[in-house]
Amino acid sequence: MECSCRHKAVVLKWDCLKKVEEIRLRRTNNQQSGLTSTQLLVVIVIIGVVAAVIFGGGRILGQAGKALQAQAAEEIEALGIALDSYAKDNGDYPSTAQGLTALWEKPEKPPIPVNWSGPYLKIPFTKDPWQNEYIYIRPGVHDRYGYDLISFGSDGREGGSGEAEDVVSWIRPDE
Repeated sequence: MECSCRHKAVVLKWDCLKKVEEIRLRRTNNQQSGLTSTQLLVVIVIIGVVAAVIFGGGRILGQAGKALQAQAAEEIEALGIALDSYAKDNGDYPSTAQGLTALWEKPEKPPIPVNWSGPYLKIPFTKDPWQNEYIYIRPGVHDRYGYDLISFGSDGREGGSGEAEDVVSWIRPDE
C-alpha cells in the first residue's frame, strides 16, 4: 500500500503501518463473527441424536429383540393353524420325517396323505426370524397327541432368556 506522507523514511513507515492497521480493524469490525441460527440448530440436533443413541439405544435394541420374539410366536401360531388343517384333511399330522414341507408340498414319504389338499400355507417358511430352522417333532415330547414346534431364539440353542429365550408351540406368549 502506498502512503502520501512526506516525512522522513522512519516516520513514513510508522504512519503507513498505522493506516494499514486502521483499515484492517475497520474490515474486522464490519464482519460478523459467531454462529448463524442454522449452524446452531444443526449442532443442537447432532447433540440430541448422539444423546439419544447413547442413552436410549439399549431400549431401542431391546424392543427389536421383543419384536423378533413376537414374530416367532406369530409364525409358530400360523404353522400350528396350517398343521391343524393338514391333520383335519388327512386324519393326522405330518410325520417328523415329512416335516413342515408337507404343508406346501404333498409328501412322498410314508405315511402318504390320501386327502392332501394343500398348500396349507400361502407363503412357505421353515426358518425363524433369526434364520434358524424351526424344529418340528411328531409326536411331540410336550404334546404326545400332537406335535412340538420350537424356535431356539436368537442364539439357536436350547434354553436362554430374553431374546435368546425359546419360543414353543405348547406355551403361548400371553400365558
